[in-house]
Amino acid sequence: MAIHEGHQDSRLLLEELYREKTLRCFKAGQMIPLRNQDVWIIYRGIAQVITLQPSGDEALLGLLGPLMPLSKTLTLLDPYQAVALTNVDLLRLTMEEIERSPQLLKELNMQMTRRLRQTEALLALAGKRLVIERLQGFLYLLAHEFGQQTPEGVRIDVRLTHQQFANAIGTTRVTVTRFLGELREQGLIEVSADRRIYLREVRQLAAASCF
Repeated sequence: MAIHEGHQDSRLLLEELYREKTLRCFKAGQMIPLRNQDVWIIYRGIAQVITLQPSGDEALLGLLGPLMPLSKTLTLLDPYQAVALTNVDLLRLTMEEIERSPQLLKELNMQMTRRLRQTEALLALAGKRLVIERLQGFLYLLAHEFGQQTPEGVRIDVRLTHQQFANAIGTTRVTVTRFLGELREQGLIEVSADRRIYLREVRQLAAASCF
């Protein structure tokens, strides 16, 4: 299993290419404004992209980490919204600026491939009939994308509310709370005082995923 290990080399690339630009900071929970002509590059932190169902419920489209691009030009959906899950630092670029850097174009192509894989994983999970399997698979996806190996297990470095879990896997907050409790009782996960989730039995959770 590939655990997220950071993108220091890519950050250095951004710093080298765009020393004169100022990072834009958003606090956790803030909406990130999207404009058709601009591309945000995540320098630090994690954001989520969502759309709204006719019922008004949110539907998770993806979780974006360092070096991943964020722009309305990358979607046909409307509404299409971005929210900072953690405090995030973003670099705003135009497509013309991006196209002038072969190195950056190569990096962004890799990050778009990563987003495609994540989207396919979310679609595969949505097709699972059992909610507990969807939840287990989503935990594994989070660990794969944003996990850090620790002595206590794989720590997921993104904190979601139970409602956000519910939106991601198509169920209710009450159901998520119940099943997370069951996974804790089974010793598969642990939740720290700061709400970080640790996966203790990654292989068993991975069995519920499709990737």
